[in-house]
Amino acid sequence: MLTISRYTAADEEVWNAFVETSKNGTFLFDRRYMDYHRDRFTDHSLMVWLDHRLIALLPADIKGNTLRSHGGLTYGGLVTDRHMTTELALETFNGINSFLASTQQIDKVVYKPTPWIYHDVPAEEDLYALTNVCHARLSAREVSTAVSLPASIKISEQRRRGRNKAMRNGVEIKESQDLESFWTMLRDNLESRHHVAPVHTAEELELLARRFPRHIHLFTALKGEKLLGGTLVFDCGKVIHTQYIASTEEGKKLGALDLLFSTLVSEQYADHDYLDFGKSTEHQGTWLNKGLIHQKEGFGGRAVCYDTYEWDIKQQILVMRY
Repeated sequence: MLTISRYTAADEEVWNAFVETSKNGTFLFDRRYMDYHRDRFTDHSLMVWLDHRLIALLPADIKGNTLRSHGGLTYGGLVTDRHMTTELALETFNGINSFLASTQQIDKVVYKPTPWIYHDVPAEEDLYALTNVCHARLSAREVSTAVSLPASIKISEQRRRGRNKAMRNGVEIKESQDLESFWTMLRDNLESRHHVAPVHTAEELELLARRFPRHIHLFTALKGEKLLGGTLVFDCGKVIHTQYIASTEEGKKLGALDLLFSTLVSEQYADHDYLDFGKSTEHQGTWLNKGLIHQKEGFGGRAVCYDTYEWDIKQQILVMRY
């Protein structure tokens, strides 16, 4: 028998244990990560049970009468283990729709599946169910850039020249614990170029780095003791994700980031499958930052889509009844 329940704090240990052994979950779904900014979102995550055995999680929050893949995460579709089959996924989404309509008074769902590069084994049963059970519509498609590390495309001549220039000028790449200095450089970059602040505060980054020392790493480009650039990396197992990237003006002139990412790709994370640079789109994917994606593709990266789907709960319940 399939049952759905809402997550509560009492479920934290069970939730985290399931994420750890899932086939498409990352440490971002760990409640110690999700809940660091619990004051900003009204959590409405779901747990799916089959005969009292946990088979799936849905990280989510609620806004009005809309259930959303958790707003504090870039992605967050159904998290499953290796026992999840396509038929069971259909039953799962039927169960979720019925639960939301009958007990939670939810009218609409906004759903962001986990991109396939983060799957340990194929896990797109949810995409099939979105089409065939939820009749979901694709509401946004954004583009990220990922480098395939085992079979990477050669870096462009421009990136190669930048790397070599940095090496000639004595730039060195080191792992660092100085998140405060990096955050200050990042803040200055974002304020001068985009008039925005980083999503995370320096204190939040330090908190998360303490909670997840195996997963969160800061790499910097230095000339002597001077900080020229850096990137905060989230190690998600198969994939490393550059959560933040920043450089000083001097660092840009010396090619500091070119050397930094060349080092990460060819040395530091050569045993991983992908380096995900993140999205280069804005306004739900309708505007492409050509300069930004050109730089990322210069390191051999190519497109991976981050999608958003929506569906109306009441409409699906009517379809099920008739």
